[in-house]
Amino acid sequence: MTGNRLNVIGELMNNSYARARQAFTTRSAVAYASLAKTQTNLGVKYLTLNLDGTARLQVKMAEMLAFLPDVIAAIQSVTSVPISFDNPSIEYHKVALQHYDRTKSGPPILNSVAASRTRLDGMIELVKHYDTNVIVMASEHFTPEGTSQCLNAADAHAAAKHFIERLVTRAGRRPDQIIIDPGLAPVGADTYGLVNIGLDAMRLIRDDPDLKGVHFIVGLSNFAWGTPKGVREQLENAYLTLGMEAGLDYALANPEKNPGPLPTNHPMVRQLRAALEQGRARDGETQETAGFRQAEAIMAICHDAAPVD
Repeated sequence: MTGNRLNVIGELMNNSYARARQAFTTRSAVAYASLAKTQTNLGVKYLTLNLDGTARLQVKMAEMLAFLPDVIAAIQSVTSVPISFDNPSIEYHKVALQHYDRTKSGPPILNSVAASRTRLDGMIELVKHYDTNVIVMASEHFTPEGTSQCLNAADAHAAAKHFIERLVTRAGRRPDQIIIDPGLAPVGADTYGLVNIGLDAMRLIRDDPDLKGVHFIVGLSNFAWGTPKGVREQLENAYLTLGMEAGLDYALANPEKNPGPLPTNHPMVRQLRAALEQGRARDGETQETAGFRQAEAIMAICHDAAPVD
């Protein structure tokens, strides 16, 4: 393990969670304050605030923008932990940053800038104007046709480098104010080797002397999505061990699950490491073949680790 520390960005104020859906449905700023306080007491570094809709809850942009001032004030009334504002819309960030009081909590995070953002220059201007930290999505990049998902580590490295240079020159950011998200696919459905691409991308970025000082983040709950409940937390924590070896130091996660890396010699770490190696294409075979071999190895882990009734 490397000596870097895991900083958790608490994700409970997201409509993927039932308590957040209820709080948004009833427009209860008090309920959001309670979620903020719960996560603060668990030691999170930041609190993410994502009011967007999900498959279970339809949300209009106007509804989010109208509620943001009240919910931000309520959160900042109970905690000094800074907020990470998570939305692809520049309008969301404009309203959020206008109503955020940095004298109470310090600099917020704008999550996120990415190749596919429709008003990217405006987002970068907000980062500069409000002096924020910023999350960069390195899982997509510019192409001659527009934008595309990064399907190898070199493309993710190039995407990160592009945005770091842009944020340094146009928004006055230091590398240590920039957090790179290489993307994290659900491992149980990862037949293209996307988990390995993310890990390899972090290593490339970490070893690039021009990018020294940047941070790394993943959305941890994505990793074990779809796997049996009895194995999810160990899988997530085993991934943290591998990710932190590659330089990972932030995770968007549920702090109530006490996320943290397992020892490098833990059986789940050894099994996950071996399964991901199965996902690397060998001479003369396709990535699809390797991907299905990795998926079979992950299924075997889940079967062996699942609790017996």
